[in-house]
Amino acid sequence: MPALNVQRMHETVFLGLGANLGDRLLQLQAAVAVLRCHPAIELVAISPVYESAAHTLTGEAQPDYLNAVAWLRTSLEPEALLALCLQLETAAGRQRLAPWAPRPLDLDILAYGQQVRCALTLMIPHPRLSERRFVLQPWADLAPDFYIPAPFCASVAALLDRCPDRAPLHRLGVLLES
Repeated sequence: MPALNVQRMHETVFLGLGANLGDRLLQLQAAVAVLRCHPAIELVAISPVYESAAHTLTGEAQPDYLNAVAWLRTSLEPEALLALCLQLETAAGRQRLAPWAPRPLDLDILAYGQQVRCALTLMIPHPRLSERRFVLQPWADLAPDFYIPAPFCASVAALLDRCPDRAPLHRLGVLLES
């Protein structure tokens, strides 16, 4: 039998979830359902859902995003978790044609315990999380005191307090899980 790509100890992980194409809420709910059923993942909590304007490179118009953060414990290694996220994005219809393009599903590993990784395919913590209120606000709803390691060396709440992104966020009265 092939060896599973798992660790012995469960790590605390935070995933950013976003969607701005198709049935955005349904895409996020479907991703959460898959995460909940995965044998190597314990879904601890899901943040409230927020709606915000899309951040783009060139200012072109895109549909608004729905965003949330998932708090997990997993025995998957970071690369295996990334592979699962990419599979879910592909299954939702995401095509990687251009950077910052609209997408039916976007899953980002924000933090994986206190690990710091800098590889071409995976950077942990997520390199732009401190610039994104649409990530920090839902994350602060879940775990404001979670300490994010280098290069941030700050809690989620501290990063939210000094976040330069002032784009409006609208908290929706919907849940991603029942």
